[in-house]
Amino acid sequence: MMCAAVAGQRGLRVLLIEHSPKVGEKIRISGGGRCNFTNVHTRPENFISENPQFARSALARYTPSDFVALVRKHRIAFHEKHKGQLFCDGSSDQIIAMLRAECDAGNVQWWIPCAVRSVQHNGHQFNLQSDVGDLSARRVVIATGGMSIPKIGASDYGYRIARQFGLRIVEPRPALVPLVFDTAVWQPFSAMAGVSLEACVRAGAGRFDEDLLFTHRGLSGPAILQISSFWNPRQPIRIDLVPALAHADLSEQLITLKRSSRQAIANALITLLPHRLAEQWIAMSGIDAGGRIAAVPDSRLRDLAASLKDWQLTPSGTEGYRKAEVTRGGVATDELSQTTFEARRAPGLYFIGEVVDVTGWLGGYNFQWAWASGYAAGMAASNS
Repeated sequence: MMCAAVAGQRGLRVLLIEHSPKVGEKIRISGGGRCNFTNVHTRPENFISENPQFARSALARYTPSDFVALVRKHRIAFHEKHKGQLFCDGSSDQIIAMLRAECDAGNVQWWIPCAVRSVQHNGHQFNLQSDVGDLSARRVVIATGGMSIPKIGASDYGYRIARQFGLRIVEPRPALVPLVFDTAVWQPFSAMAGVSLEACVRAGAGRFDEDLLFTHRGLSGPAILQISSFWNPRQPIRIDLVPALAHADLSEQLITLKRSSRQAIANALITLLPHRLAEQWIAMSGIDAGGRIAAVPDSRLRDLAASLKDWQLTPSGTEGYRKAEVTRGGVATDELSQTTFEARRAPGLYFIGEVVDVTGWLGGYNFQWAWASGYAAGMAASNS
């Protein structure tokens, strides 16, 4: 919709084809129905790609301030919720209506619902066969997103078109997704579903200080969703359950408490961890949960502190595309122009948004990438 609106308002005849009965379903469900439509702190460093610099040009040419100006133009009230994340005060439907209004201003035509059966190029133009009818166009923009949340219409269609025209695909996989563990490994923690706490989670090059949530099958919450984009199969993740204290400080606090307290060790840990987690952690450590902290050797308290500061465990997988917020991977950036998003091997064919190998962090970054890449392609198509 962003690309169509930009191209249409600059004089091109634009047809927007959508295979689902409704447009903007990912917008509609975002942010609990209020749409986290951008992040004011957006930088290229907030994106994952084979080429981390690819996103720089588009993000510089269409910034969060530009999209906020559009939101203000349509008199949509919004607020900042957390770490630069902007949400509608009302409903995410307002963002969809805004984009449709911008398309209307560019006289964009719609075929919806309509499935495209084939896309061919005869050397001069693209010929499309669809449910509604056949058509020809000088330019075709693929903005089909990734495979996350198939129940709202997500599919691999964009990747199939890219492969048809000989473009390389970086292996797609679920991202911003909960992690799961083997049943036997997770059995001690399955009863803690619903327990949450702030933690520091690391994997690969990723590190995030956010809330972590225990589930029946594994871990979720913002910290886990963030790190899932950096996690690779068979790789452990590392969790600091007490990020507010350094390892030495935590050890010293436990030892100091030992010298001045007659309370049970489990009760001592409740000041640092949720009650259920504290009890389970003591049990896993082989310490009598009902025993007094004064009876625990200093060396055991140091080991306890170390385990809390560096909990290492290896997920068996993720909850998959059905619960993933985005898809990592996609059309390789070396196949596309960094400024126009046109395919180098197929002039006139563009790929934008999530279908490209550019994946943002949690918190509005992926929407900003959609707006920026759509704007860049719309400008480029109308200039060519």
